[in-house]
Amino acid sequence: MATKDDVLAELNRLQLPDGRSLVTADMIRALAVDGAVVRFVIEAASSEDARQMEPIRQAAVELVQKLAGVSDVSAVLTAHEAKPAAKAPPKLSVGGHPDPKRKDIRPKGVQRVIAVGSGKGGVGKSTVSVNLAVALAREGLKVGLLDADFYGPSQPRMLGVSKRPSQSPEGQIVPPEAFGIKMMSIGLMVDDKQALVWRGPMLMGAIQQMLGDVDWGKLDVLILDLPPGTGDVQLTLGQQKVLDGAVIVSTPQDVALIDARKAIDMFDKLSVPVLGLVENMSLYICPNCGHEAHLFGHGGVRAEAKAMGAPLLAQLPIDLDTRLGGDAGTPVAAGEGAAAELYRDLARKLA
Repeated sequence: MATKDDVLAELNRLQLPDGRSLVTADMIRALAVDGAVVRFVIEAASSEDARQMEPIRQAAVELVQKLAGVSDVSAVLTAHEAKPAAKAPPKLSVGGHPDPKRKDIRPKGVQRVIAVGSGKGGVGKSTVSVNLAVALAREGLKVGLLDADFYGPSQPRMLGVSKRPSQSPEGQIVPPEAFGIKMMSIGLMVDDKQALVWRGPMLMGAIQQMLGDVDWGKLDVLILDLPPGTGDVQLTLGQQKVLDGAVIVSTPQDVALIDARKAIDMFDKLSVPVLGLVENMSLYICPNCGHEAHLFGHGGVRAEAKAMGAPLLAQLPIDLDTRLGGDAGTPVAAGEGAAAELYRDLARKLA
């Protein structure tokens, strides 16, 4: 009886135009010897090659039929399926004037959209935003984070995300995920050394795209890290009824509180309820001796919250681990420790 090795040895005698044999060219597939019946497939590089190899197929059948004990030979020609060419990366861009026909830019699958705002920069609003989002996700909520601070996007660095967003078959932007949250930022679309020199309409067009053209999916809450102040982004979100509420971040310092009151007044004018205040950089605790120092004053945000009848959601200290985590792309709320517990408590209060 013939064996597979006998069949291969016979096919190895059949020379191809390029000097190789069917065996050395690795074109024999699915070889089977069942008693006196031999079956195999000759796989060509392309369908065009396969059409030209019919004489070689017939010659292979005749050779194998001459083997002792072989009564029936079946050989089929097939072509190797070429892999489709890789698709070019999607050409995603953000910016341009808003579409006046698009009135409803709130993502359909998002239950709550909460803004984290401040009257001035430098109070830790972005740090609070990212750690609040991570803490909410750890509480079991489906969370998204939109970095709407177009002039100073920091969320990609704080979450350790640098990969450019992809595009869905429907043409929507697919946000990357990190630490259990979906995140989108203009910082993922432009070089980190590139300055955005945009007027108001460009900002409004970008926020329209970031909300309406991003595949956020179904979320319990979308956190918006707003730019400081009371400008075009806040006005667009308020006028188009996107926001369900706002959280105000301020330091206890009188200068910061003056601007925080302006942010509160802005949200009041836009009919966006202020859900509570967060006092950031509330105090500094010396890691060596445990002494508490109130570098930016004390109690100012608590007094403001009491005056306006809003909850004081958290008092967060100046903390080295929080700063290191933000620079390293690992939010402190994603780990354990005193700072993570403070953000966990903040998330539970907000929820």
